[in-house]
Amino acid sequence: MKAGIFFTGTGPILILTAYEALDDSRLVEKLLAKGIKKFIAYEVSEERVKEKYGMHYKVILGDLRQTDDLRVLDYDGHHVFYNFSFEELGEPIFYES
Repeated sequence: MKAGIFFTGTGPILILTAYEALDDSRLVEKLLAKGIKKFIAYEVSEERVKEKYGMHYKVILGDLRQTDDLRVLDYDGHHVFYNFSFEELGEPIFYES
C-alpha cells in the first residue's frame, strides 16, 4: 500500500493506493473520473500515516464500499496540509491532463 498527498485544485487530499506508483496510469484514470485533472503528488510513509490516523486508517482500509486500489483517507485539506511536515514528503510528481 502506498500513501500520497495529492495537491489538487480544491486543496490537498490524502490517498491510499495499491498501485506501485502515484502516477500509475490506472490511478490517474480513477482520479480523472473524479474530476482531478491536474495534481502534484508526494509519497508519504504509510507507517507515519498509520501513526497519525490510527483507528481512522483501519476503518478506511476495512470500508468495503470503496475499491481496493484507491482509498481517500482524508479530504480535509487544512488537516492534511498541517498533519505532515515538508521533510516527510517524497519527491514531487506532477500531472496535468
